[in-house]
Amino acid sequence: MKATETKLKGCFVIEPTIFKDDRGYFFESFNHREFCKAIGQEVNFVQDNQSYSKKGVLRGLHFQKGEHAQAKLVSVLDGKIQDVVVDLRKNSPTFGEHLSIELDNEDKRQLFVPRGFAHGFLTLSEFARVLYKCDNYYNKSAEGGIVYRDIDLGIEWKIDSKNLLLSDKDLKSPTLKNYLETGQSYQNYLKG
Repeated sequence: MKATETKLKGCFVIEPTIFKDDRGYFFESFNHREFCKAIGQEVNFVQDNQSYSKKGVLRGLHFQKGEHAQAKLVSVLDGKIQDVVVDLRKNSPTFGEHLSIELDNEDKRQLFVPRGFAHGFLTLSEFARVLYKCDNYYNKSAEGGIVYRDIDLGIEWKIDSKNLLLSDKDLKSPTLKNYLETGQSYQNYLKG
């Protein structure tokens, strides 16, 4: 396993060692001891989530607030996605910056997203199955979101916006600036 820190501190691209032969392939998709050693910190995952999405589905940008924040290890079981994270850690030198990376089932790379980040992904293939491990349990009252088209973030999505499929909740999310200025909860934005 090889871990490479991205431009966002604490956020790593994980590349597994894949053993291939004429029968197929084998690799360790997760090894707790090796993973923690590679990223230089202890992370204990407690929940696995899996989603299936059609081409053009954009899920995000989501996060959990406060004591319910979640670190995630994102991998693609089938298909290809554009994975995007935004640093929401107010004391971070990269606060408000984002990272966009393609993940697919061919090279098996994973993205480790530390606590304090918003996360979202766009399905680039005909469909994608995404698995992500979380180090904290989901809590509905702590959920938050930033709108995918926040001009200040300047995320360049790889599919034209007229061809995107989003939930009403994601379409109604605030910009990062509005979220920080008002302090309103995600649910209050949905009601407004």
